[in-house]
Amino acid sequence: MGDTPSRIYLDYNASTPIAPEVRAAMARKFEEPYGNPSSSHWAGRPAKEAIENARAQVARLLGSKPSEVVFTSGGSEANNHALKGVFYTANRRDAHIVTTQIEHPAVINPCRFLEKLGAHVTYLPVDGFGRVDPDDVRRALRPETVLVSVMHANNEVGTIQPIAEIAQFVRSTGILLHTDAAQSGGKIACNVAELGADLLSVAGHKLYAPKGVGALYIREGVSLEPLIHGAGHENGRRAGTENVLLNTALGIACDLAAQWVGMESVRILRDYFWDRLRSRFGDRVVLIGHPTERLPNTLNVGFVEKVGAEILSLMPGVAASTGSACHSGSVDISPVLRAMDISEKIAMGAIRFSLGRGTTREEIETVMEDLSRVVGI
Repeated sequence: MGDTPSRIYLDYNASTPIAPEVRAAMARKFEEPYGNPSSSHWAGRPAKEAIENARAQVARLLGSKPSEVVFTSGGSEANNHALKGVFYTANRRDAHIVTTQIEHPAVINPCRFLEKLGAHVTYLPVDGFGRVDPDDVRRALRPETVLVSVMHANNEVGTIQPIAEIAQFVRSTGILLHTDAAQSGGKIACNVAELGADLLSVAGHKLYAPKGVGALYIREGVSLEPLIHGAGHENGRRAGTENVLLNTALGIACDLAAQWVGMESVRILRDYFWDRLRSRFGDRVVLIGHPTERLPNTLNVGFVEKVGAEILSLMPGVAASTGSACHSGSVDISPVLRAMDISEKIAMGAIRFSLGRGTTREEIETVMEDLSRVVGI
């Protein structure tokens, strides 16, 4: 590989680069009027128009009304707003929330916080593919249940959850349904009507927008206590002067993402990568996650009786993520892989390769060369 290994980015589930079209749109905003979007004069009106145009672009990706889109600082804020907003609006200390054991910390930790305030939370198990059983969700519902929160697709293994099936019985009870779509937005369809979601979270830096911007879809008619109180921005749902630059960026990114949903190029390359891994390593590499109901860009594999972090440390030019962490000679398995009951000899060697729009077959071949050198037969 030489002294300076080539850099290959296969960590798109962690964060994406800013798309060129998004950067160009942001650059133009630096040259436009700088007024407060709440001001009705010449300097404020263009800012307001830019925000509402961006809101419509996000809404098109989600199949919602623009008025149902609230801009946030990212996916974590959107999740916190959904969970805490429902709890506070319910105004009952014994409110019950149903979620899963494999949610992102931006859902798990708000649930832990709400438990301190008196909420009861059920953390449902998943199967070996990382999928929750809709019947488990149904059985977990109680008279005091106010919210079900199940992620659309898992960030580590890519498994897609049966949100529409869950929605069929949750919505009929009057209970609200939230889904964290930070990973699925721009990769698979996230139409809120088809999913049946009342609340849906979007993270900009997962779909080629900058970090620090996101959105929360709030179905029309749903009452939600604001997470941030102040003036009446975002129709009274989130206080704070709107970020014209970042909201514009998210809007453009959503328009671009809509063009990528359903395209097969990334999935084909991911499957090619998996075929090459199986051909090279045989039963010493194991697919983790659902074989078909999985994000088209995500390949989580376990190298049997190896340590993922050690493998990547010997491939410094490759950016990817592991499902385990090394501490003083011991290996900690991620909560997601533990919830899936993945055997330790597989889980400790887990590596998540997540592909993006710019990933090439040549890069995959280079990674295969590195893995052959590092992992061996």
